[in-house]
Amino acid sequence: MPSNVEIKAKVSDPEEFAKKAAQLSQSEGTIIRQHDTFFNCSRGRLKLRDFMNGSGQLIFYERSDTDGPKLSRYSISPTSDPLSLKAVLSDALKVKGEVRKERRLFLIGQTRVHLDTVEGLGHFMELEVVMQPEQSVDEGQQVAVDLMEQLGVSEDHLVTGAYMDLILRG
Repeated sequence: MPSNVEIKAKVSDPEEFAKKAAQLSQSEGTIIRQHDTFFNCSRGRLKLRDFMNGSGQLIFYERSDTDGPKLSRYSISPTSDPLSLKAVLSDALKVKGEVRKERRLFLIGQTRVHLDTVEGLGHFMELEVVMQPEQSVDEGQQVAVDLMEQLGVSEDHLVTGAYMDLILRG
C-alpha cells in the first residue's frame, strides 16, 4: 500500500500561506473543488471524493490521530461515476458525514501542499510527503518538519484527525 507522511494545521492567514507556498513551488497552485463523503467502516477511514466534474476517487486510508507528522497508508480507486458509487456505498455502509472544500494544491519536491477552505471549519493546510520506497518514516517526517518551518506553520496550530472528525466534534 502506498504511504505518505502527513500533517494538518489551522491557517490564520491564508493569503500569506499561499504566497509562501507559491514561492516555494514556483506555481500559483491548482484549485480543486472536492465533496468528500465518509462511510462507516470497521478500521481506518473510507471516503468517496467527488471532484464535481463527473470524476472521483474511492479512498481508504489508515493513520494515527495525533498532531505532528504521521504516517498514512492509503489505497485509491478512480471512478467516472461518483454519484452511483455513493448510492451503493450509502446503502451498504451508511454515510458517516460529508466534507465540502476548495483545495489549492501546490507541489514542492516530493510533497503535496494543500491550502483548504473547508465549509463550516475555515482555512487549513495539509502536507503530504509522498514516501519513496527507500525512505524511512523518520526521513519523511523530517521533510514535513522542514517544510512546516519554511511555510511558517507553528506547532500550536497543528490539528489531529480528519476534517470529518472536526465536523463531528462540532
